[in-house]
Amino acid sequence: MLETIWFMLWGVLWAAYFMLDGFDLGIGTLMPFLARSDEDKRYMYNAMGPFWDGNEVWLITAGGATFAAFPTAYAIMFNGLYSALLLLLFSLIARGVTFEFRNKVEGDGWRSLWDIFHFLGSFLPALLLGVAFANIFAGIPIDKDGIFHGGLFTLLNPYGILGGILFVLMFLTHGALWLAVKTQGDLHARAIETAKKTWAAQVIVAVIFLGATWIKTDLFDNYFKYPYLIIIPLLGVGALIIMRTFIKSGTEVRAWITSSIHIVGVALFGVAGLYPRLLPSSMNPDYNVTIWNAASSQLTLKIMLGVALVMVPIVIAYQTWVYLFLGHKLSKNDLEYEEAY
Repeated sequence: MLETIWFMLWGVLWAAYFMLDGFDLGIGTLMPFLARSDEDKRYMYNAMGPFWDGNEVWLITAGGATFAAFPTAYAIMFNGLYSALLLLLFSLIARGVTFEFRNKVEGDGWRSLWDIFHFLGSFLPALLLGVAFANIFAGIPIDKDGIFHGGLFTLLNPYGILGGILFVLMFLTHGALWLAVKTQGDLHARAIETAKKTWAAQVIVAVIFLGATWIKTDLFDNYFKYPYLIIIPLLGVGALIIMRTFIKSGTEVRAWITSSIHIVGVALFGVAGLYPRLLPSSMNPDYNVTIWNAASSQLTLKIMLGVALVMVPIVIAYQTWVYLFLGHKLSKNDLEYEEAY
């Protein structure tokens, strides 16, 4: 029972991370294409500034939950996916540094350098997260001892790359909508137009990915076994459709909320399809890493569940306050603030 509870919590934590840090990654990826001046770039940095580090708390929490609840799966992931995870880590570090370093020196060259790092530190994590999770859905080549038979390029297969493209497009739309929520004038209009275009591309790739998932994975088996789970993909699809209506009507806050629901639906669709596996083996189903053979002791799971039930609501309450307090549209006065980016 505890293993199943932690599996559900594990999935929710990853979904929360994708939903929250997704718009940061999307805005950073869009910056070279949307920003027409340094002022535009500052608006984009400040649209993320008060939120990005809090959003990444969910990545730490998801990683910590994996380590505490399913240490065997954690060890195999960091052994087999070491190159991809290290590249992901370096990219996230580079992105975080740009917020602080960009304005330390007055000069176009200096700022352009950090803008490049910010773009790469946003695009690469979005792509790598999609590639990693798509490969997990399809199964990775691990043997009975949990040894990964492959490398970084093993993960760069057509299905993995398709998952990466889907994540990038989801985050681009999500980021464009958040930018529309936070900005006014010409940048706001460009953000809305960008969201319309990336939404259309996202729908096309999502349909292709869903078809490829039917062919390449067995995620749908759980949906035939437990029909009530169909509410999860229906929630994601419904949110994606409704999102376009809100984008068209100019109600960007509602559009961003439906985008959030869509991202959560996509993440939980995969997680529900995996159950009870954490890391399916493409070599032999007997080598699957499951919640049963990867879990910590019952005592550890009980203690960690108690900690999670106390701390997670506190984090949610704090972040809710931050979004309500700092969710207003940016103005020139915000850029002139001493702590502005």
